[in-house]
Amino acid sequence: MAAALSMTCGICQAQLRSVEDAQEHAELTGHTDFAESIEPVLNLVCRTCGKPCRTKTECDLHTKRTGHEMFDDKTNETAKPISLTAKAEDGTSEVQGMSSASEDVELVDPEVNKQMLQELEDMGFPQARAVRALYFSGSSSVEAAINWVVEHENDPDIDEIPQVPATQDILQHNYTPEEAKAKMLELRERARKKKEEEEKRMEKEREKERIRIGKELLEAKRIEEENERKRLILLRKAEKEEEQRARDKIRQKLEEDKAERRRKLGLPPEETPKVQSSPPTVEVKKSFLPVRPASKAEQMRECLRGLKQNHKDEDARVKKAFQTLLTYVGNIARSPDEEKFRKIRISNPTFQERVGSLKGGIQFLEICGFQKDSDDFLILPRDKVDVSVLSSAGSELNSAIVNPYFGVL
Repeated sequence: MAAALSMTCGICQAQLRSVEDAQEHAELTGHTDFAESIEPVLNLVCRTCGKPCRTKTECDLHTKRTGHEMFDDKTNETAKPISLTAKAEDGTSEVQGMSSASEDVELVDPEVNKQMLQELEDMGFPQARAVRALYFSGSSSVEAAINWVVEHENDPDIDEIPQVPATQDILQHNYTPEEAKAKMLELRERARKKKEEEEKRMEKEREKERIRIGKELLEAKRIEEENERKRLILLRKAEKEEEQRARDKIRQKLEEDKAERRRKLGLPPEETPKVQSSPPTVEVKKSFLPVRPASKAEQMRECLRGLKQNHKDEDARVKKAFQTLLTYVGNIARSPDEEKFRKIRISNPTFQERVGSLKGGIQFLEICGFQKDSDDFLILPRDKVDVSVLSSAGSELNSAIVNPYFGVL
Protein backbone atom coordinates (compact mmCIF):
# COMPACT_ATOMS: atom_id res chain seq x y z
CA MET A 1 0.00 0.00 0.00
CA ALA A 2 1.35 3.44 -0.94
CA ALA A 3 2.48 5.69 1.91
CA ALA A 4 0.18 8.58 2.87
CA LEU A 5 1.42 11.94 1.61
CA SER A 6 -1.25 14.17 3.14
CA MET A 7 -4.33 14.34 5.37
CA THR A 8 -7.74 15.23 3.91
CA CYS A 9 -10.51 16.85 5.95
CA GLY A 10 -13.71 14.90 5.35
CA ILE A 11 -15.86 17.99 5.94
CA CYS A 12 -14.21 20.80 3.90
CA GLN A 13 -11.89 18.64 1.75
CA ALA A 14 -8.84 20.70 2.76
CA GLN A 15 -5.49 18.94 2.12
CA LEU A 16 -2.94 19.13 4.95
CA ARG A 17 0.75 18.22 4.91
CA SER A 18 1.06 16.63 8.35
CA VAL A 19 -0.74 15.49 11.49
CA GLU A 20 0.31 18.77 13.15
CA ASP A 21 -1.40 20.74 10.37
CA ALA A 22 -4.51 18.58 10.83
CA GLN A 23 -4.49 19.28 14.57
CA GLU A 24 -4.24 23.05 13.94
CA HIS A 25 -7.04 22.82 11.37
CA ALA A 26 -9.21 20.98 13.89
CA GLU A 27 -8.57 23.66 16.52
CA LEU A 28 -9.52 26.47 14.14
CA THR A 29 -12.58 24.88 12.52
CA GLY A 30 -13.80 22.15 14.86
CA HIS A 31 -13.61 19.59 12.04
CA THR A 32 -12.63 16.16 13.36
CA ASP A 33 -13.12 13.85 10.37
CA PHE A 34 -9.72 13.28 8.70
CA ALA A 35 -8.45 10.54 6.39
CA GLU A 36 -5.11 9.58 4.86
CA SER A 37 -4.45 10.47 1.22
CA ILE A 38 -1.76 9.48 -1.28
CA GLU A 39 -2.24 12.79 -3.14
CA PRO A 40 0.49 15.28 -2.18
CA VAL A 41 -0.38 18.86 -1.24
CA LEU A 42 0.22 21.23 -4.15
CA ASN A 43 3.29 23.44 -3.84
CA LEU A 44 3.24 26.10 -6.56
CA VAL A 45 6.05 28.61 -5.92
CA CYS A 46 5.93 32.10 -7.42
CA ARG A 47 9.02 32.70 -9.57
CA THR A 48 9.08 36.39 -8.74
CA CYS A 49 8.68 36.55 -4.97
CA GLY A 50 8.92 32.89 -3.90
CA LYS A 51 5.48 32.72 -2.23
CA PRO A 52 4.15 29.14 -2.06
CA CYS A 53 0.51 28.48 -3.02
CA ARG A 54 -1.38 25.29 -2.19
CA THR A 55 -4.27 25.64 -4.64
CA LYS A 56 -4.99 27.12 -8.06
CA THR A 57 -7.30 29.63 -6.36
CA GLU A 58 -4.44 30.86 -4.15
CA CYS A 59 -2.35 31.30 -7.33
CA ASP A 60 -5.13 33.32 -8.97
CA LEU A 61 -5.57 35.56 -5.91
CA HIS A 62 -1.79 36.08 -5.65
CA THR A 63 -1.68 37.05 -9.34
CA LYS A 64 -4.52 39.56 -8.87
CA ARG A 65 -2.78 41.19 -5.87
CA THR A 66 0.79 41.31 -7.22
CA GLY A 67 0.64 40.78 -11.00
CA HIS A 68 3.02 37.79 -10.73
CA GLU A 69 1.93 35.09 -13.21
CA MET A 70 4.76 32.53 -13.36
CA PHE A 71 4.79 29.63 -10.88
CA ASP A 72 7.04 26.57 -10.54
CA ASP A 73 5.41 23.27 -9.55
CA LYS A 74 7.57 21.86 -6.74
CA THR A 75 4.95 19.46 -5.43
CA ASN A 76 7.00 16.34 -6.08
CA GLU A 77 10.14 17.89 -4.56
CA THR A 78 8.50 18.70 -1.22
CA ALA A 79 6.13 15.70 -0.97
CA LYS A 80 7.11 13.21 1.71
CA PRO A 81 5.30 10.46 3.64
CA ILE A 82 3.61 11.70 6.81
CA SER A 83 3.89 10.08 10.21
CA LEU A 84 0.59 8.94 11.69
CA THR A 85 2.01 8.16 15.14
CA ALA A 86 1.58 11.61 16.67
CA LYS A 87 0.25 11.23 20.21
CA ALA A 88 -1.85 13.55 22.28
CA GLU A 89 -0.87 14.51 25.83
CA ASP A 90 -2.97 11.67 27.24
CA GLY A 91 -1.06 9.11 25.16
CA THR A 92 -3.87 8.30 22.75
CA SER A 93 -3.47 8.50 18.99
CA GLU A 94 -4.45 11.98 17.89
CA VAL A 95 -5.36 10.75 14.39
CA GLN A 96 -7.64 8.09 15.79
CA GLY A 97 -9.36 10.74 17.88
CA MET A 98 -10.10 12.70 14.70
CA SER A 99 -10.70 9.82 12.30
CA SER A 100 -14.39 9.10 12.28
CA ALA A 101 -17.72 9.97 13.78
CA SER A 102 -20.52 7.72 14.80
CA GLU A 103 -23.17 7.18 12.16
CA ASP A 104 -26.05 7.02 14.68
CA VAL A 105 -26.03 10.63 15.84
CA GLU A 106 -28.47 13.49 15.50
CA LEU A 107 -27.80 15.85 12.57
CA VAL A 108 -28.38 19.59 13.01
CA ASP A 109 -27.72 22.82 11.10
CA PRO A 110 -24.25 24.18 11.92
CA GLU A 111 -23.81 27.34 13.93
CA VAL A 112 -21.86 30.10 12.13
CA ASN A 113 -20.85 33.68 12.85
CA LYS A 114 -24.06 35.73 12.53
CA GLN A 115 -22.28 38.99 11.64
CA MET A 116 -20.27 37.38 8.83
CA LEU A 117 -23.42 35.64 7.59
CA GLN A 118 -25.22 38.98 7.39
CA GLU A 119 -22.27 40.53 5.48
CA LEU A 120 -22.32 37.71 2.92
CA GLU A 121 -26.09 38.03 2.49
CA ASP A 122 -25.70 41.78 2.00
CA MET A 123 -23.24 41.00 -0.80
CA GLY A 124 -25.92 38.96 -2.58
CA PHE A 125 -24.99 35.40 -1.56
CA PRO A 126 -27.93 33.06 -0.84
CA GLN A 127 -28.27 32.15 2.84
CA ALA A 128 -27.62 28.43 2.32
CA ARG A 129 -24.48 29.12 0.25
CA ALA A 130 -23.25 31.66 2.83
CA VAL A 131 -23.81 29.22 5.74
CA ARG A 132 -22.04 26.43 3.87
CA ALA A 133 -19.07 28.69 2.99
CA LEU A 134 -18.69 29.98 6.56
CA TYR A 135 -18.92 26.50 8.06
CA PHE A 136 -16.39 24.86 5.74
CA SER A 137 -13.99 27.83 5.97
CA GLY A 138 -14.15 27.73 9.76
CA SER A 139 -15.86 31.15 10.01
CA SER A 140 -12.38 32.66 10.08
CA SER A 141 -13.20 35.63 7.85
CA VAL A 142 -15.55 36.83 5.13
CA GLU A 143 -12.69 36.72 2.62
CA ALA A 144 -11.99 33.05 3.43
CA ALA A 145 -15.67 32.24 2.92
CA ILE A 146 -15.69 34.00 -0.47
CA ASN A 147 -12.56 32.08 -1.50
CA TRP A 148 -14.27 28.83 -0.53
CA VAL A 149 -17.29 29.74 -2.69
CA VAL A 150 -15.01 30.46 -5.65
CA GLU A 151 -13.31 27.07 -5.28
CA HIS A 152 -16.58 25.09 -4.88
CA GLU A 153 -19.06 27.08 -6.97
CA ASN A 154 -19.55 24.09 -9.29
CA ASP A 155 -20.40 21.68 -6.44
CA PRO A 156 -23.89 20.21 -6.93
CA ASP A 157 -24.81 20.84 -3.26
CA ILE A 158 -23.39 24.37 -3.10
CA ASP A 159 -26.79 25.83 -2.15
CA GLU A 160 -27.67 23.23 0.53
CA ILE A 161 -27.14 23.88 4.24
CA PRO A 162 -24.84 21.08 5.51
CA GLN A 163 -26.03 18.79 8.29
CA VAL A 164 -23.48 18.01 11.00
CA PRO A 165 -23.57 15.76 14.07
CA ALA A 166 -24.94 17.55 17.10
CA THR A 167 -21.96 16.48 19.24
CA GLN A 168 -19.55 17.92 16.66
CA ASP A 169 -21.45 21.20 16.57
CA ILE A 170 -21.28 21.42 20.36
CA LEU A 171 -17.54 20.70 20.31
CA GLN A 172 -17.06 23.31 17.66
CA HIS A 173 -18.64 26.00 19.84
CA ASN A 174 -17.77 24.88 23.37
CA TYR A 175 -15.65 27.98 24.14
CA THR A 176 -16.59 30.25 27.01
CA PRO A 177 -17.04 33.93 26.05
CA GLU A 178 -13.60 34.73 27.47
CA GLU A 179 -11.98 31.82 25.58
CA ALA A 180 -13.77 32.76 22.34
CA LYS A 181 -12.58 36.34 22.66
CA ALA A 182 -9.01 35.24 23.35
CA LYS A 183 -9.12 32.84 20.40
CA MET A 184 -10.38 35.58 18.08
CA LEU A 185 -7.67 37.97 19.27
CA GLU A 186 -5.06 35.29 18.68
CA LEU A 187 -6.29 34.67 15.13
CA ARG A 188 -6.41 38.38 14.38
CA GLU A 189 -2.88 38.88 15.69
CA ARG A 190 -1.62 35.98 13.61
CA ALA A 191 -3.29 37.39 10.49
CA ARG A 192 -1.94 40.88 11.23
CA LYS A 193 1.65 39.61 11.56
CA LYS A 194 1.33 37.62 8.37
CA LYS A 195 -0.03 40.68 6.55
CA GLU A 196 2.81 42.87 7.89
CA GLU A 197 5.41 40.37 6.71
CA GLU A 198 3.82 40.24 3.26
CA GLU A 199 3.69 44.05 3.06
CA LYS A 200 7.37 44.32 4.08
CA ARG A 201 8.38 41.80 1.45
CA MET A 202 6.32 43.59 -1.22
CA GLU A 203 7.81 46.95 -0.21
CA LYS A 204 11.31 45.51 -0.69
CA GLU A 205 10.32 44.28 -4.14
CA ARG A 206 8.86 47.68 -5.01
CA GLU A 207 12.02 49.42 -3.78
CA LYS A 208 14.19 47.17 -5.93
CA GLU A 209 11.99 47.97 -8.93
CA ARG A 210 12.21 51.72 -8.22
CA ILE A 211 16.01 51.52 -8.03
CA ARG A 212 16.17 49.58 -11.30
CA ILE A 213 13.90 52.08 -13.11
CA GLY A 214 15.90 54.99 -11.68
CA LYS A 215 19.16 53.57 -13.02
CA GLU A 216 17.61 53.05 -16.45
CA LEU A 217 16.32 56.64 -16.53
CA LEU A 218 19.72 58.02 -15.51
CA GLU A 219 21.44 55.99 -18.22
CA ALA A 220 18.92 57.15 -20.84
CA LYS A 221 19.45 60.77 -19.76
CA ARG A 222 23.25 60.38 -19.98
CA ILE A 223 23.00 58.95 -23.52
CA GLU A 224 20.67 61.78 -24.57
CA GLU A 225 23.03 64.43 -23.19
CA GLU A 226 26.01 62.79 -24.92
CA ASN A 227 24.14 62.72 -28.24
CA GLU A 228 23.17 66.39 -27.83
CA ARG A 229 26.78 67.34 -27.07
CA LYS A 230 28.04 65.57 -30.20
CA ARG A 231 25.34 67.20 -32.30
CA LEU A 232 26.34 70.69 -31.07
CA ILE A 233 30.03 69.98 -31.79
CA LEU A 234 29.18 69.02 -35.38
CA LEU A 235 26.97 72.11 -35.77
CA ARG A 236 29.70 74.48 -34.53
CA LYS A 237 32.26 72.85 -36.79
CA ALA A 238 29.98 73.34 -39.80
CA GLU A 239 29.47 77.02 -38.88
CA LYS A 240 33.25 77.61 -38.68
CA GLU A 241 33.77 76.00 -42.07
CA GLU A 242 31.04 78.22 -43.52
CA GLU A 243 32.73 81.36 -42.13
CA GLN A 244 36.07 80.24 -43.57
CA ARG A 245 34.57 79.77 -47.02
CA ALA A 246 32.98 83.25 -46.79
CA ARG A 247 36.36 84.82 -45.95
CA ASP A 248 38.02 83.02 -48.86
CA LYS A 249 35.33 84.26 -51.24
CA ILE A 250 35.69 87.88 -50.06
CA ARG A 251 39.48 87.68 -50.37
CA GLN A 252 39.19 86.35 -53.90
CA LYS A 253 36.73 89.13 -54.81
CA LEU A 254 39.14 91.79 -53.51
CA GLU A 255 42.01 90.34 -55.56
CA GLU A 256 39.85 90.35 -58.68
CA ASP A 257 38.82 94.00 -58.12
CA LYS A 258 42.44 95.02 -57.59
CA ALA A 259 43.51 93.31 -60.80
CA GLU A 260 40.67 95.00 -62.70
CA ARG A 261 41.73 98.45 -61.47
CA ARG A 262 45.37 97.85 -62.55
CA ARG A 263 44.16 96.76 -65.97
CA LYS A 264 42.09 99.93 -66.41
CA LEU A 265 45.07 102.07 -65.40
CA GLY A 266 47.28 100.30 -67.89
CA LEU A 267 49.49 98.81 -65.23
CA PRO A 268 50.98 95.38 -65.66
CA PRO A 269 49.38 92.64 -63.64
CA GLU A 270 50.78 92.43 -60.15
CA GLU A 271 52.76 89.38 -59.44
CA THR A 272 51.03 88.00 -56.50
CA PRO A 273 52.46 85.21 -54.47
CA LYS A 274 50.68 82.02 -54.80
CA VAL A 275 47.91 82.02 -52.40
CA GLN A 276 48.01 78.92 -50.42
CA SER A 277 44.74 77.25 -50.91
CA SER A 278 42.78 76.42 -47.88
CA PRO A 279 43.15 72.85 -46.78
CA PRO A 280 40.60 70.50 -48.24
CA THR A 281 37.50 70.16 -46.22
CA VAL A 282 37.57 66.97 -44.28
CA GLU A 283 34.49 65.03 -44.95
CA VAL A 284 32.54 64.59 -41.77
CA LYS A 285 31.64 61.04 -41.20
CA LYS A 286 27.99 60.40 -41.04
CA SER A 287 26.84 60.30 -37.50
CA PHE A 288 24.71 57.50 -36.32
CA LEU A 289 22.99 59.80 -33.83
CA PRO A 290 19.22 59.83 -34.03
CA VAL A 291 17.80 62.40 -36.45
CA ARG A 292 16.13 65.22 -34.58
CA PRO A 293 13.83 67.91 -35.97
CA ALA A 294 15.35 71.38 -36.37
CA SER A 295 15.00 73.54 -33.26
CA LYS A 296 13.35 76.95 -33.28
CA ALA A 297 16.78 78.62 -33.17
CA GLU A 298 17.94 76.64 -36.22
CA GLN A 299 14.75 77.53 -38.14
CA MET A 300 15.26 81.22 -37.30
CA ARG A 301 18.91 81.12 -38.40
CA GLU A 302 18.03 79.53 -41.74
CA CYS A 303 15.20 82.04 -42.28
CA LEU A 304 17.52 85.02 -41.65
CA ARG A 305 20.25 83.51 -43.82
CA GLY A 306 17.73 83.04 -46.66
CA LEU A 307 16.48 86.63 -46.24
CA LYS A 308 20.01 88.01 -46.62
CA GLN A 309 20.85 85.81 -49.59
CA ASN A 310 17.60 86.76 -51.34
CA HIS A 311 18.59 90.46 -50.99
CA LYS A 312 22.40 90.21 -51.04
CA ASP A 313 22.75 93.49 -52.98
CA GLU A 314 20.71 95.42 -50.38
CA ASP A 315 22.83 95.20 -47.25
CA ALA A 316 21.48 98.40 -45.69
CA ARG A 317 17.89 97.33 -46.23
CA VAL A 318 18.54 93.85 -44.84
CA LYS A 319 20.25 95.28 -41.76
CA LYS A 320 17.30 97.63 -41.18
CA ALA A 321 14.90 94.68 -41.44
CA PHE A 322 16.95 92.75 -38.85
CA GLN A 323 16.92 95.75 -36.50
CA THR A 324 13.15 96.19 -36.94
CA LEU A 325 12.52 92.51 -36.17
CA LEU A 326 14.78 92.82 -33.10
CA THR A 327 12.66 95.77 -31.92
CA TYR A 328 9.42 93.77 -32.30
CA VAL A 329 10.84 90.82 -30.39
CA GLY A 330 12.36 93.00 -27.65
CA ASN A 331 9.12 94.91 -27.03
CA ILE A 332 7.13 91.70 -26.59
CA ALA A 333 9.77 90.11 -24.33
CA ARG A 334 9.77 93.19 -22.06
CA SER A 335 5.98 93.74 -22.07
CA PRO A 336 4.20 90.50 -23.05
CA ASP A 337 0.84 91.81 -21.75
CA GLU A 338 0.83 94.84 -24.08
CA GLU A 339 -1.48 93.94 -26.96
CA LYS A 340 -0.13 96.71 -29.22
CA PHE A 341 3.28 95.01 -29.31
CA ARG A 342 1.67 91.67 -30.22
CA LYS A 343 -0.41 93.00 -33.16
CA ILE A 344 1.03 94.16 -36.53
CA ARG A 345 -0.97 95.39 -39.54
CA ILE A 346 0.50 93.69 -42.60
CA SER A 347 -0.58 96.47 -44.96
CA ASN A 348 1.12 99.16 -42.87
CA PRO A 349 3.46 101.06 -45.26
CA THR A 350 6.29 101.27 -42.73
CA PHE A 351 6.07 97.55 -41.98
CA GLN A 352 5.96 96.70 -45.68
CA GLU A 353 8.97 98.87 -46.43
CA ARG A 354 11.11 97.48 -43.64
CA VAL A 355 10.00 93.84 -43.27
CA GLY A 356 6.90 92.77 -45.20
CA SER A 357 8.32 93.31 -48.69
CA LEU A 358 11.44 91.25 -47.94
CA LYS A 359 11.18 87.53 -48.61
CA GLY A 360 11.47 85.79 -45.26
CA GLY A 361 10.49 88.68 -42.99
CA ILE A 362 6.93 87.55 -42.22
CA GLN A 363 8.12 83.92 -42.05
CA PHE A 364 10.52 84.85 -39.23
CA LEU A 365 7.67 86.40 -37.23
CA GLU A 366 5.56 83.26 -37.77
CA ILE A 367 8.41 81.13 -36.39
CA CYS A 368 8.31 83.36 -33.29
CA GLY A 369 4.60 82.51 -32.86
CA PHE A 370 2.74 85.20 -34.87
CA GLN A 371 -0.37 84.09 -36.73
CA LYS A 372 -2.24 85.71 -39.63
CA ASP A 373 -5.90 86.47 -39.12
CA SER A 374 -8.67 87.32 -41.57
CA ASP A 375 -8.34 91.09 -40.90
CA ASP A 376 -4.87 91.49 -42.44
CA PHE A 377 -3.08 91.39 -39.09
CA LEU A 378 -0.19 89.39 -37.64
CA ILE A 379 -1.14 88.52 -34.05
CA LEU A 380 0.82 86.78 -31.30
CA PRO A 381 -1.76 85.44 -28.77
CA ARG A 382 -0.87 86.02 -25.12
CA ASP A 383 -0.94 82.29 -24.34
CA LYS A 384 1.46 81.65 -27.23
CA VAL A 385 4.15 84.01 -25.92
CA ASP A 386 7.23 81.88 -25.18
CA VAL A 387 10.05 83.82 -23.51
CA SER A 388 12.65 81.19 -24.45
CA VAL A 389 11.66 81.42 -28.15
CA LEU A 390 11.80 85.22 -28.05
CA SER A 391 15.21 85.04 -26.37
CA SER A 392 16.49 82.73 -29.10
CA ALA A 393 15.06 85.09 -31.75
CA GLY A 394 16.89 88.06 -30.19
CA SER A 395 20.18 86.14 -30.08
CA GLU A 396 19.91 85.06 -33.73
CA LEU A 397 19.01 88.59 -34.89
CA ASN A 398 21.87 90.15 -32.92
CA SER A 399 24.32 87.60 -34.36
CA ALA A 400 23.08 88.34 -37.90
CA ILE A 401 23.55 92.09 -37.37
CA VAL A 402 27.08 92.03 -35.89
CA ASN A 403 28.55 89.14 -37.94
CA PRO A 404 29.87 90.56 -41.26
CA TYR A 405 30.06 87.10 -42.78
CA PHE A 406 26.51 86.05 -41.90
CA GLY A 407 24.68 84.66 -44.92
CA VAL A 408 27.47 85.49 -47.39
CA LEU A 409 27.30 81.97 -48.88
